[in-house]
Order: sequence, then structure tokens, then C-alpha cells
Amino acid sequence: MWVGNKEIAGCIGCGSCAKTHKCFREDKVNEAIEKVKESDGLIIGSPVHFASASGAITSFLDRLFYAGGDIFANKPACAIVSCRRGGATSTFDQLNKYFSIKSMIQVNSNYWNMVHGNTKEEVVKDEEGMQTMRVLGKNMAWILKCIDQGKKAGIKYPELEKKITTNYIR
Repeated sequence: MWVGNKEIAGCIGCGSCAKTHKCFREDKVNEAIEKVKESDGLIIGSPVHFASASGAITSFLDRLFYAGGDIFANKPACAIVSCRRGGATSTFDQLNKYFSIKSMIQVNSNYWNMVHGNTKEEVVKDEEGMQTMRVLGKNMAWILKCIDQGKKAGIKYPELEKKITTNYIR
């Protein structure tokens, strides 16, 4: 699903999606929630804008991960970052936090999942980055096969615990 080609509004923190698992806004977020429910895994990619993920993908992911509830738990996921020169590691870290918060299985490569280049022609010249992507693809395929075989063998996912939240201002 391509997110950056249409406007994506940020979350206003209204909390209505906590009950319905749908956002009141009519855009790609609700469509993505349905796709995630049916998916075996998730790959999120973003260009680097000012040493972080693009504003569109950040707004999209904030709403997707909040409204989606537990649909992400135990699914393998990975983030991919593309940048001209710098800011890739902070963007990579930002995207991976969504996966950690939702109990997802983070799939990695032999280095941070990033490529460098200002155009796709430059990116394919990034030999290390291209190798990182190949290894990542193989690792994602492997973990998906392992999960499938585990299901066939009767291995169940860990039971989710009800989330405990603590407000540090008392």
C-alpha cells in the first residue's frame, strides 16, 4: 500500500478507535487495518525526512497501530529505510518502535535495513544496502515458513496479557 501519494491526517487522540478498531477518518488507515488482519507479516518502508520517517508515514502508523489494537501481535515485521546520506539509523529506530509496542516479531538482516541514494539508480549501486535487503527478504521468508510449520505442528502463539499502563504523575 502506497501512503505518501495522498494526504494522511495525524491522530487527534480522541480514543474512539479504541472501541471500534477503526478510525473515524475515511482514508487508507482503515483499509490497512483490514489488510493487516489478513496478512502474515508486515514490511514498512520510509524515506528519511529531517532524520526521521516521513510525516505521512508517521501520521499513518500512529493511527494504524493505535486503532488496530491486537491485530499486530506475533506477526513478523521489518522496517526499511532509504536516505540520501544521513538520518537512517534514527528513522530505523523510530519505525521499529511500532513493532516493539505491539508484540511483533522483528525480522532483521546482516546490518540495519537501510539503503543509500538519492534516486533508485543510486540506490542499486549501494552494494551493501542491496545485500542487506536480499538477506532481509530471505530472513522474512524463513520466519514465515517457521511460523507456518509451527502452526501445523500445533504450536500456539503466546497468550496476550491485558496491557498494564502506569501514569507516572500521581
